[in-house]
Amino acid sequence: MLKAARLLILTLSFSALGAPAHAEAPDGYPFLPFDQAMQQAQSKGQLLFVYFGRFGCGYCEKTNKEAFSDAEVKSRYRDRYALAYVDAESGERLRLPSGERITERELGTRYDAFVTPVFSFLTPEGELLLRLVGVQRVEDLIEADERIQAALAAAGAS
Repeated sequence: MLKAARLLILTLSFSALGAPAHAEAPDGYPFLPFDQAMQQAQSKGQLLFVYFGRFGCGYCEKTNKEAFSDAEVKSRYRDRYALAYVDAESGERLRLPSGERITERELGTRYDAFVTPVFSFLTPEGELLLRLVGVQRVEDLIEADERIQAALAAAGAS
């Protein structure tokens, strides 16, 4: 009986070590993998908002808790953008609309997400419009959205 209990504990310990750990996107948002969000952005003519995070990122958790929990931020971002969450350290593979296969880690490198969190506003084709790095407050995310919306209005695309 004691041997069986030890074997069970040992098995559970090894299975927990082998389980992949994924970073967490903020609750209450329809974040998608990058490739799916890019397809959504292209089909709906939306801009893409990409959140580059990673497992165990304290700054990501702080931003999630303090900024993404705000009702106005949630409303603006859910309504105006195709949302993508990318684990900047993941080997998870994506297929871009071009057909290119790339890992989330490689995508993070491509968009200079060497630290986390990084928040990037992109065109539906993947061109960078605005990049925010580090902890963001409610005011920061609202101001970034206002800058993007003003640029769209000035370009006559709103």
